[in-house]
Amino acid sequence: MYSEKHLKTFENSFHVKQKTHCVPININNQLFLIKWWRSWNHELNGLIENADIVRFIKRRRIAWLGHVMRVYDRRISKKILEWKPTGTRIRGRPRKRWIVDIEEDMQIIGIKGWRKQCKERAEWKRITVKAKTHRRL
Repeated sequence: MYSEKHLKTFENSFHVKQKTHCVPININNQLFLIKWWRSWNHELNGLIENADIVRFIKRRRIAWLGHVMRVYDRRISKKILEWKPTGTRIRGRPRKRWIVDIEEDMQIIGIKGWRKQCKERAEWKRITVKAKTHRRL
């Protein structure tokens, strides 16, 4: 599982300080490259409407949680979500579980009692929209 820092680094590798563009124009079935210009990062962010890969992943993860919590109890995805590992584990700090990460996101958004709210599809849709627009997520 990738951390937010890794995802931000991956996303920023696509953004460059300057990006050169060329506009192709077709005249009499011949392709001409007419205009060159440079775009800065803030211009590129305006074009993609400040899309953030971390925010997108967190929002989709919250939407998926609502779906899994509403499915029939015998489905594998729900069993895995509610499964508690047994036995011994390796030394060191335990890995952060998926559900703990989502609970932290819910706390940031300010959602309490999400286990009851996820049963109602319309209410959960409101929560996912709130997650999409939340600045700190």
